[in-house]
Amino acid sequence: MDLSRSVRAIADAADASDGAIDWDAVAEAAKGGCEPGDLRIEPAERAAFADDVRAARDGLREASGVDFDLPGSIEVQHRHHWIDANVDTFRRVLRPLEDTATGGGVVPGVARSLNTGTMAVTVAFLARNVLGQYDPLLLAEAEPEDHGLYFVRPNIQQAAIDLNVGYPRFRRWIAFHEVAHAAEFAAAPWLPGYLEARLEDGIASVTDESSLLELARPGRDGTGPMDSFAELNTAMTAVEGYAELLMDRAFDDEYDDLRAKLDARRQGGDPITNLFKRLLGFGMKRRQYERGAAFFAAVADRRDLRTASLVWERPENLPTDAELDDPDAWVQRIA
Repeated sequence: MDLSRSVRAIADAADASDGAIDWDAVAEAAKGGCEPGDLRIEPAERAAFADDVRAARDGLREASGVDFDLPGSIEVQHRHHWIDANVDTFRRVLRPLEDTATGGGVVPGVARSLNTGTMAVTVAFLARNVLGQYDPLLLAEAEPEDHGLYFVRPNIQQAAIDLNVGYPRFRRWIAFHEVAHAAEFAAAPWLPGYLEARLEDGIASVTDESSLLELARPGRDGTGPMDSFAELNTAMTAVEGYAELLMDRAFDDEYDDLRAKLDARRQGGDPITNLFKRLLGFGMKRRQYERGAAFFAAVADRRDLRTASLVWERPENLPTDAELDDPDAWVQRIA
């Protein structure tokens, strides 16, 4: 790491012309906070990555019955590449909050540096932990073929070592997981717009002081703009759970040990890492995996995978929060 690089970038953010966050400084400081990792790939390994992705596409097509194409951009990255690919996404998502920021009162430069430093630490932490990513480019004007599929090779290698599993098999497992997300979004062309709307509404409600006061009011009836976040969480639980089911049904090797070790990895970590996981919602993500996977496994076991796939026909087919814990109610309503 080059912490002096991070310190300089955050300090210089105070002199930025405008904005609550200096996003160029976020990228620079985040890169100083984590090593890029090794990306010297031999031709045989590059070919293996391509084979993993093709095998995942073919297996998931057969298992899901969805004839989908792979994203237009498939990249094997190191951590700094991942930072560059995602800083613009953070910028787009947080723009409404920035637009309503006060600038920090009498010391806007100091506030900007603090905001920039906070985001840089967050991005650097994610860059050290993300294994792969399907990016549907939410909040961006993009065609489906512009969606991206990223593999952060140094993190996949390190995770394989930490979990004591073979790197080729673990790499293939990650490919199946990320391509499963590509299959979901191909099966549900309406999904990006649905998620975008709830994300934008939720962020807009956070910027509205009256909504925050309403959220805290005792006896609140559970309706209003802040509930866009609840709908977003329910939808993402379905997204993560279906991907778990689909990859389990499609993966062309043994995976029970991988599943157990990954579950342990999601729960483990040193105290500082666990604090960041809680702050960044990693615990919620793990619950999404578990709750969503249990829902879809129950539907597939009671009926079949094609019935479970009905969830992507239209937004109304998404399970409600209550139905996630009562799969029979969803089957009765939809199937």
